[in-house]
Amino acid sequence: MSEEDRGARQVARPKRADARRNEKTLLDAAAAIFVTSGVEAPVRDIAAKAGVGTATIYRHFPTRADLIIAVYRHQVDACAEAGPDLLAAGPTPHAALGRWIDLFVDFLVTKHGLAAVLQPDHAGFDALHAYFLDRLVPVCARLLDAAAESGEIRPDVQAYELMRGVGNLCIGADSDPRYDARRLVALLIAGLRRPD
Repeated sequence: MSEEDRGARQVARPKRADARRNEKTLLDAAAAIFVTSGVEAPVRDIAAKAGVGTATIYRHFPTRADLIIAVYRHQVDACAEAGPDLLAAGPTPHAALGRWIDLFVDFLVTKHGLAAVLQPDHAGFDALHAYFLDRLVPVCARLLDAAAESGEIRPDVQAYELMRGVGNLCIGADSDPRYDARRLVALLIAGLRRPD
């Protein structure tokens, strides 16, 4: 068996459950550290939060860019998977939408700094952006549709437009301590309600 065949078989082999749990713990720890300290936070801080050695992080993610991209994809997946759960468990579709938007804002905060790692002219940037849109726009659309069908919000809100609006409201949050993006996003979501 050639090295290439052996490598292809290793790539195709799914990770064990404990390896998936360990990777999730590591990515959750990195995301939490990125929120508080930015994407340039020391790897030792991430390792300490995850309860592993720095070598473990480097074994899974040889470069900081690899780690940031993995956190980004992990957060996109978590946000996408939360939508249906929130809709099923929420008291109303509008409440579920509001809670999902809170998670989306958390994701946007975690994502801050990705642009410094991947510039729009980098091939990986386009793939990540497409992944983001493919995973999150349908979830947001489903939440909006449910809230519109229940009569809670106006029916003409498009998921992509809402997500862009939320993203734009989050842009200035790190440069001005008086700027409260969460408050502005909450006002935006409240403004979707149909007038009584």
